[in-house]
Amino acid sequence: MPELPEIEIVKRSLFKMINKAKIIDIKINNNKLRYKIPYVFSKSLINEKILKISRRSKYLIFHFKTKLLLVHFGMTGKLLLMKSYDNMIFKTSFYHDTNVHSKHNHIRFELNNGLVLIYNDVRRFGFFKLYNTTQLNKIIFLKKLGVEPFSKIFNIEYFKKFIKNRKKNIKNLLMDQTFVSGLGNIYVNEALFLSKIKPLRTCSSLNRNEIKNLILNIRKILKFAISKGGSSLRNFQNALGKNGNFQQFFRVYRQKNKKCPRISCKGKIKKIVISNRSSFYCNRCQI
Repeated sequence: MPELPEIEIVKRSLFKMINKAKIIDIKINNNKLRYKIPYVFSKSLINEKILKISRRSKYLIFHFKTKLLLVHFGMTGKLLLMKSYDNMIFKTSFYHDTNVHSKHNHIRFELNNGLVLIYNDVRRFGFFKLYNTTQLNKIIFLKKLGVEPFSKIFNIEYFKKFIKNRKKNIKNLLMDQTFVSGLGNIYVNEALFLSKIKPLRTCSSLNRNEIKNLILNIRKILKFAISKGGSSLRNFQNALGKNGNFQQFFRVYRQKNKKCPRISCKGKIKKIVISNRSSFYCNRCQI
C-alpha cells in the first residue's frame, strides 16, 4: 500500500496537470470498488471545477466548490492520465504488476483541458467517496486519524501522553493511524533504524531524548523519501512517469542478512514478523 510520500508525490504531480480543470464527463465501467459508487456520483461531479488537490494521511482529496472527493488507492489502485485511450501521459502504480489492463479501468473522468483521468484497480480495494461538504473534519475516514508527522502537534508531549501506561511495541504504535497518520511499514522500519530503537521495544520504555530523536528521524525519512520521488518497490511512478528512487537508500527494509550500514556496527539485518508485517532491524545497534 502506498504511504505518505507516495501519495504526496501523486498529489503534487496531479496538481501540476489538472488543477483548475473542469470535469465534463464521467464514465463508470465498474461501480463495485471497496464501497459501491452511487448512481448520483457522475451527475454530482459533471461541470465541477477542481479547485485544489490535497492529501491527508494516505488519502488523496479533490476539492470542489461545495464538495469533497476522497480517494484511497487500496493495494493496487492507480491513476492514469491520458490525452486519448492510446496516448498515456503518466501512470501512478505502487506495489504490483507493471502492466495496465483496460479491463481494470473502473472510472473515467474527462476534463475540459483535453486530458482524461482514469482510475485502474486490479483488486478493487481502493475507493472513491463523495461528500457534500468542504469541511474535512466532517469526513468519518479523516476524523479518526491521528496527527500528521509534519504537524507541530506531533511533539514530545503528545508522544509521551499517548504512550503513558501502554504496553504496545513501538513498531505497532507507529503503524497505528490514530496515533500518527500516513506512516507505513517501509518508513517505520527506516525511522526506527535511524533512531537505534528495536521494533519490539515497549513504547512506554522510551525516554524523552529517544522520543525527540525518533520524531526528528521520522520527519527526516519522509522528507528525504519525497525528495527522491517515493519508493518504487515494483513500479511507483509520479505524474511525469518517473520512478521513485528512495528504495535505493533503504538501510534495513528488505535488507535481510546484510551487514548493518553503520560503519561502526558489526551487526546484521534481521527479519521478524510483527502483527503479520515484515520488520527489519539491526541485531546490534537497535536496542
